[in-house]
Amino acid sequence: MNIALIYRGMMVYGFSGILPLYVVAEYPRSGGTWFGQILAEYLNIPFPRNRKPAFRSCVMHGHYLYSPLIKNIFIVVRDGRDVMVSYYFHSLFINDKFNASRVERTRRALRFEDYHDVKKNLPKFIKYKFTKSIYNRFTWCEFANNWLDKGVTLVKYENLLQDAAREAGRAIENVCGVKADYERLEKAAAKYSFKNQSQRDPGEENRSKFLRKGIAGDWKNYFTKDACEVFDNYAGETLIRLGYEKDKSWINDI
Repeated sequence: MNIALIYRGMMVYGFSGILPLYVVAEYPRSGGTWFGQILAEYLNIPFPRNRKPAFRSCVMHGHYLYSPLIKNIFIVVRDGRDVMVSYYFHSLFINDKFNASRVERTRRALRFEDYHDVKKNLPKFIKYKFTKSIYNRFTWCEFANNWLDKGVTLVKYENLLQDAAREAGRAIENVCGVKADYERLEKAAAKYSFKNQSQRDPGEENRSKFLRKGIAGDWKNYFTKDACEVFDNYAGETLIRLGYEKDKSWINDI
């Protein structure tokens, strides 16, 4: 039993409106850590990532489903097709964020002949990520649909890539009810940009790093027609609900 995770859950669900806590929730590989860094820098409060937080105001990041008990919540979302590609590399290649146990577990479950053959493997991997288990507590579409229509503020990864300060400022104004200081947000966004943190330009890939590529639309490099159909079967409607597609014609564009 992970006592730290239990403590974090108690903090988020029990004290988010008291301390206050600012909660960043995402489905994994959606940019929640990045947004949490910008938010904590701007608010000048701690961001106790991957460790037990102090009993004080801070930014809490995690993979939470809806609860009316959670206050000051920011929901970070990303195109689910890009999430699947990013998750593939995070689950099947060891990186600098201590993911070896995840890689060993996922490789044992899927047993691909060649893990570098992403196009061939992706349909099966997508099915795996949309199958709930003790390791997949909820799926990408379940996370998104759980929060949609709850009156929460959505932060889109793609908008952060285009203008992180503007997207963060809009979200802060919605959640906190105060005018954002965009000059300070620009500084926070610059500090935690992909280029500043990785020392690479967005799009310059390094599969051994947690910050692998830092772009939107990477799914087009790996999705085959089969992968499109598998993803659509599980999450096509959610893709439309989030505004990433207007209809299902994208399936035939590959």
